[in-house]
Amino acid sequence: MATINELQDEVIEEFSDFDDWMDKYQLLIDLGNALEPLPEQYKTESNLIDGCQSRVWVQADYVDGKMMITAESDALIVKGIIALLIRVLSGHTPQEILDSELYFIDEIGLKDHLSPTRSNGLLAMVKQIRMYALAFKVKPTLNPSRGEGSLI
Repeated sequence: MATINELQDEVIEEFSDFDDWMDKYQLLIDLGNALEPLPEQYKTESNLIDGCQSRVWVQADYVDGKMMITAESDALIVKGIIALLIRVLSGHTPQEILDSELYFIDEIGLKDHLSPTRSNGLLAMVKQIRMYALAFKVKPTLNPSRGEGSLI
């Protein structure tokens, strides 16, 4: 499997094919539309991300030492952003996720082209994924996205 940085470089390459931000937004929407729907049982209050203008649910499971991330949003662009985060981070160990620097967000110009509330939402999604990674690293049997236990 590719490393987090290799996956980030793929995303940067994909977005560099487009100069116009309308085309980049369309790519985000397409990525979001391709995302598997999140099963209803995971659309819970504990999986809802605080700080997002739209509704975003992030589900994380710990499988064979790796974090498997699924998510959904009711906003098309946000779904695309989540699809990118899943593509880059899902399937890696909690430590790899905690050690990663997500440079692709700046490289593709995402931060510059999101409204301040969307930008805050993106940071909140990344923070939540890192919290799940920390929880799984500390206690692999814990499943924080199912409301089991707390880091506090």
